[in-house]
Amino acid sequence: MTSKSAHKPAKSASTDAISLLMEDHENVKKLFKEYEKLAKHGDLDGKVDIANQICEELTIHTMIEEEIFYPAARTAFGDAEDLINEAEVEHATAKDLIAQIQEMAGDDPMYDATVKVLSEYIDHHVKEEETEMFPKAKKARLDLEGLGMQMMERKEELGAEAVA
Repeated sequence: MTSKSAHKPAKSASTDAISLLMEDHENVKKLFKEYEKLAKHGDLDGKVDIANQICEELTIHTMIEEEIFYPAARTAFGDAEDLINEAEVEHATAKDLIAQIQEMAGDDPMYDATVKVLSEYIDHHVKEEETEMFPKAKKARLDLEGLGMQMMERKEELGAEAVA
């Protein structure tokens, strides 16, 4: 899988915002598993390639959440704004870890540990989104199809910028 193919819009039957975000979550989870295998087998180039894909995917994913999904959810949730605030703090920490990974050499003794911490952090974040935020978004009757279309368009733009 090349980084170019990683940025194609989701080819799901649904353009529902939550479905698209969950697809991204699943794709990144698979990339983290692939990274673990490559790191375990000492494939330096392979693990660095996968780590770079993870960083690109997460960067684009966080941007579409922050630019499109979170503002809509914040407006719709009203009294549950703390969910969005927490998610944004988690994004800031993930961005810091991504920056560290991108600045490190693949053979740095802290490289694998930093990717592992990012993986665990993202796993925690995803669980909270999928068990708390997404059900709340469905109950709030957000225009999930409309948001999904906006997210797909923005993801396509960001993916084109990443490979340009």
